[in-house]
Amino acid sequence: MTANDIRRRPLRTSLALFAGFAVIVVLSTVTDLALHAGHVFPAEGQPMATPLWVLALAYRSGFAVLGCWLAARLAPSRPMAHALTLGAIGVVLSALGTAATWDKGPGFGPRWYPLSLVVTSLPLAWLGGRLEQRPAAPPAS
Repeated sequence: MTANDIRRRPLRTSLALFAGFAVIVVLSTVTDLALHAGHVFPAEGQPMATPLWVLALAYRSGFAVLGCWLAARLAPSRPMAHALTLGAIGVVLSALGTAATWDKGPGFGPRWYPLSLVVTSLPLAWLGGRLEQRPAAPPAS
C-alpha cells in the first residue's frame, strides 16, 4: 500500500457511505412520491391503513439492504464495517425521527412503524454487508 492509497482511504470511505446513504434516501423518497401520486398512499399528512405502512417498511427495508450492500461494495477495506456504519447512521436518524414524530398524530403513522425502522436498521445493514462478502475462489487445480 502506497502513501497515496493511505491518503485516499478516508475519501473512499466517505464516498462509499455517502453513496449507500444516497441510494436509500433517494429510492425511498421517489417511491413515497410515486405511491402518493398514484393514489396508493393518501395525501401527505393523512392517516394511512396498516397494510400501507407494512408496504412502506418492506420497500424501505429492501432499499436499506441495497444501500448497505453498495457501501460495502465501494468500501476500500472492511466492507462489513462500512455496511454496519451505515446501519448505525440509520439507527440514529430513525431514532431522531421517532422522537420528532412520536405525538404528532395519525398522519405520522402508528408508533410501531418508526420503532421498526430503528430496530431493523442494523440487521438490514448486516444483510447488505453479508451479500457483499463473496465466497473465496476455489483453489486452482
